[in-house]
Amino acid sequence: MTNQATATHGVMEGGGSYNLHAKIPEAGGILALPFLERAISNVRLDSGEQPVVIADYGSSQGKNSLAPMRAAIKALRARLGPDRPISVVHVDQAANDFNTLFDVLHNDPERYSVNDPNVFPSAIGRSFYEKVLPQEHVHLAWSSYAAMWLSRIPMLIPDHFIAIATTGEVREAFERQADDDWKAFLSLRASELRTGGRLVVVLPGIKEDGSIGFEPLFRHANEALAAMVAEDLITAEHRARMVLGAHPRRQSRLLAPFDGGGQFRGLIVEHCELSMLPDAAWADYERDADKEAIATRHARFFRSVFVPSLASAIGDEGKRNVFPDRLEEKLRQRLASQPVPLHSFVQTLVLAKQGRTPHPAVQK
Repeated sequence: MTNQATATHGVMEGGGSYNLHAKIPEAGGILALPFLERAISNVRLDSGEQPVVIADYGSSQGKNSLAPMRAAIKALRARLGPDRPISVVHVDQAANDFNTLFDVLHNDPERYSVNDPNVFPSAIGRSFYEKVLPQEHVHLAWSSYAAMWLSRIPMLIPDHFIAIATTGEVREAFERQADDDWKAFLSLRASELRTGGRLVVVLPGIKEDGSIGFEPLFRHANEALAAMVAEDLITAEHRARMVLGAHPRRQSRLLAPFDGGGQFRGLIVEHCELSMLPDAAWADYERDADKEAIATRHARFFRSVFVPSLASAIGDEGKRNVFPDRLEEKLRQRLASQPVPLHSFVQTLVLAKQGRTPHPAVQK
């Protein structure tokens, strides 16, 4: 079973759950806003009347995109004035919760179009490992906490569900897949960007020593899954097929495509920085000493981001439907018994498009 490849899912929990509980990705994106604003100051803009296009690759349910898009529009308006149309295109997989996304774009009090009649939101349901937008179409591209998801899972993982907790053959297979997917992502975005455009990519960071900050959370989740097998809440076969297609990359691997002459498909690296992201839930715990509160926040974060991918391995509909609640409860109990901070890292890259890029099939 360990050599069986499957498609990666990577769809967040629906019903607005991701919007409510994905506070760590939200904070990581906000931490990267100064890099986004500086990138916009360098975007090449013509003097015409055609819309300026912003692409949000991996929008999920929209809430975490609001602050970056507001910042981008404000910075562009300072250069464009109030009348030039700005098109904001949110991209995510077809299985994404687009109902919640559109509700956020239409009703959220912090929506970026509320005081700007010349901003036009839209969405596309397609993987960003495919062509999404026309060639030379995008002025500014943003992708936050999305490009960590792989296009496919290269193999199953014995005794765990995430490859960063492994070594040897399994880890190497995921590293190769992550390298190939990163090149594919960059190639496609290079084609879609206009000359002089900018691509800002925000990712969960991983230090060169391999630490990511989420190790305790993943360890407790793995133990909770083992307990569910022991209690016959899921079968051993279901558990063996549970694999996350999320794979953080070291900075050295993110920069590797640019080693040949400093550019890749016409993209150059303008900035690359690894930053520390303190756990806001831990700050509250240090103030209140409420074990249940911090355990609940961490468990619901895990559920909203990762549990749908794990649940997809369960063939029995009844067990699949109750799986999220039961896993969350077991994880919460473990986290409450041993509260620890999830101080993580944020990797931000700013890439500039130098020249026209031909659009052949994506070369990996």
